Amino acid sequence: MLTLRKREERGHANHGWLDTYHTFSFADYYDPAHMGFRDLRVINEDVVASGRGFSTHGHRDMEIVTVVLSGGLRHKDSMGNGEVIHPGEVQRMSAGKGILHSEHNASDREPVHLYQIWLQPREAGGAPSYEQKPYHDDELRDRLLPIVTPTGADGAVSIGQDVRLLRGLLGAGTAVTHAIAPGRHAWVQVARGVVEVSTSTGDKVTLRAGDGLAVSDESMVTLTGAEDADVLVFDLR
Repeated sequence: MLTLRKREERGHANHGWLDTYHTFSFADYYDPAHMGFRDLRVINEDVVASGRGFSTHGHRDMEIVTVVLSGGLRHKDSMGNGEVIHPGEVQRMSAGKGILHSEHNASDREPVHLYQIWLQPREAGGAPSYEQKPYHDDELRDRLLPIVTPTGADGAVSIGQDVRLLRGLLGAGTAVTHAIAPGRHAWVQVARGVVEVSTSTGDKVTLRAGDGLAVSDESMVTLTGAEDADVLVFDLR
C-alpha cells in the first residue's frame, strides 16, 4: 500500500531568514492527519539565509538527524560539540534527557539547504549523545547506502531506534530495489529530481522533489530515476 504525501500539501512558512516545509505537523503547522509515520515524527526541509540560524534551544527524548544538501550548517551544543555539517556528511544528535543546541548557516554569502529529521527514541530519558560521519558521492551513486543504522555498522552513524536511513543518488534510468522485511514499513523522501516508484504488488507512483511516500504491506520497493535524483529511504518498524 502506498500513501503519497505531495510536496505542495506540506506545511509551509517563510520567515524571511528561514523558508521551511513540514511533511508532518510541526511548530505552528498542525494537521491531525499528518502527525508522523511509524517512528518518524518530523521531516523538515529548510533553507536558511546566509549568516542566520536557530539560536540556542532545547530538545529532549528525540533522535535528530540532519542531512545537508548544499551549503554548511554550524552546530553547537551543551555537550561541547561544535561542528559544521557539509554535504556528504550525516549528523545524529540524541537529545535524551535534555540538550541545548544552536544551528546557524556557516556562510555569510550563501544559503544552506537541509533536511532535518526527528524520530521517536527507543527509550526515553537516556544520556544525550552526538555523532557525525562523512561519506562520498561515489558511495551513493546508483545504490542505496545506509547512513544511519541502529548499530552504526559499515560507517553509518548509530541511532537509538530500530530504523535505517538509506540515501541514493540515482541517474536517469537507473533502478535500485530495497527489500522490506515482513511487518516493516518504509518512507521514501525525494530531495532532488524525479523518481518512479513501484512495489511488489504492482503499485506505481511518480515522486518529485519534496514528495514523500509511505509504504506498508509490501515486500520491496523499486526506485527508478526519471531524471537525476537524490532520495532518502527510511526502513521502519
